[in-house]
Amino acid sequence: MMNEDTITKLIEMKMSGMAEAYKQQAQNKQYNDLGFEDRFKLLVDSEHSRRKSNKLQRLIRQAAFEVPSASIEEIQYFEDRRLPKEEILRLASGLYLENKNNIILMGATGAGKTYLACAFGIAACRQFYKVQYVRLPELLDEFKIAKNQPDDSYKKLMRKYTKKELLIIDELWKDLHNSSYEK
Repeated sequence: MMNEDTITKLIEMKMSGMAEAYKQQAQNKQYNDLGFEDRFKLLVDSEHSRRKSNKLQRLIRQAAFEVPSASIEEIQYFEDRRLPKEEILRLASGLYLENKNNIILMGATGAGKTYLACAFGIAACRQFYKVQYVRLPELLDEFKIAKNQPDDSYKKLMRKYTKKELLIIDELWKDLHNSSYEK
């Protein structure tokens, strides 16, 4: 028997995963065979899973990826691309982040650098790192505008980017070589 008051309280406490699992348990008589500890564990697991999933989706959304659907699993290792699969999988593990290392992707226009950068970024989000994707022209514009503001916009912008554990700057080489920005 389902207690609507309990479901309402769970939702008010922002435990909608637990509320949904509670509804499922009430509707499926097979759960009646389980003891309290097992049923409670399933409720907690459901809530935990929902929160982790929401956090992952929030990290991906906040990162502002150019290709938000990019994934390491979908990379195509055609022979002419000369992508070292073992190296890409090693980098996707996030060890370079723990070691405070950087990745520089170089290649011809259209080679898939942006997709690969986004795939690495999403892999980092899956490990719950805070990531920010930005194209160099937009980054330079942001700093230029912030620097000319009378308030502390520049400091705020610096904090925004330094809070991130992984900063992906796309089109770096192209824009550095073709830059018309003031130094």
